[in-house]
Amino acid sequence: MNISVCITVLNEEGSIGKLLASLAQQTKKADEIIVVDGGSQDKTVEIIKHYQKKDRSIKLLREKCSRARGRNLAVEMARNEVIAMTDAGCVARSDWLEKITEPLFHLGGAKAHPRGVCMDSSEAEVRNTPRGCTGGVDVVAGFYKMVAKNSMQEAMKAFLGILPQKFDVDFLPSTRSVAFRKFIWEEVGGFEEKQKNTAEDTFFNYKFLKMNKKISRVKDAIVEWGMPGSIYEVGRKIYEYARGDAKTKIFFFPGKGLASHNIKAIFVILRYLLGLILLILGISQPVLLVILVILFLLYLFRAFRKAGLWGIILQIISDIAVMSGFASGLLE
Repeated sequence: MNISVCITVLNEEGSIGKLLASLAQQTKKADEIIVVDGGSQDKTVEIIKHYQKKDRSIKLLREKCSRARGRNLAVEMARNEVIAMTDAGCVARSDWLEKITEPLFHLGGAKAHPRGVCMDSSEAEVRNTPRGCTGGVDVVAGFYKMVAKNSMQEAMKAFLGILPQKFDVDFLPSTRSVAFRKFIWEEVGGFEEKQKNTAEDTFFNYKFLKMNKKISRVKDAIVEWGMPGSIYEVGRKIYEYARGDAKTKIFFFPGKGLASHNIKAIFVILRYLLGLILLILGISQPVLLVILVILFLLYLFRAFRKAGLWGIILQIISDIAVMSGFASGLLE
């Protein structure tokens, strides 16, 4: 069975070439690579066309649209049942496509679904090396390695993504590294286009989890994801993440409980409200100011332990971005 790799891009002249080059060097080749450009104003399209001359499997669609719409257009264009996705800004390891699609190909003695997916009653699980179908896998969640070039970017890892030690049975697919069958995308209604450029994969995950679709999690199906180059970019990303999550109005994500993104955002707001209350009351009761200072120093120490000196700065930036993004998303 053949594979379609679907990618959306917008002003990615600095990264799209590296991604396409990495896809050309896979141990398992894609039958087609579909790139939807959402209206780039830089040299992104020119670079894609350059790679098209060397690789006829690359297809380019130019349409000014949101990221969610671009993802749906790419999947609609796909000729194959197995869809793999990654994002510009990532570089796929040479065995990424082979490992992330392997659970969808191997029946492993399970009963075959009329449209090709294997099915039985066992549960999907986390594996370092996939071996056969695991209980009728519908979606495969790969992983991403965050790549840092300096100490600031190293600290960013704790705020922008999931660290390897936290990759477990609750890890949810990211469009940086995911594979699924096309009919699953059809059944869940595709990516939510009302989300525009934020949290469209959150909605996608939510819908297939509510439909009891099974996820196979493959830790070594890896793409490398470069960290942002500035504090501003970090704040902007976290703001957009929080804004998108708030717009979904999904407060308790299946399997996440109090660790759901919107609940965590509420806790951040409550934390600062408590600080504000202690500050106001501390005007007349100085002991409360002492308590506030102690709590704040402990909070900064926690950030330091998480990511060093940069962690202190990034924690404050992250908190501001989460609170403003969450508020903006609710208002929208």
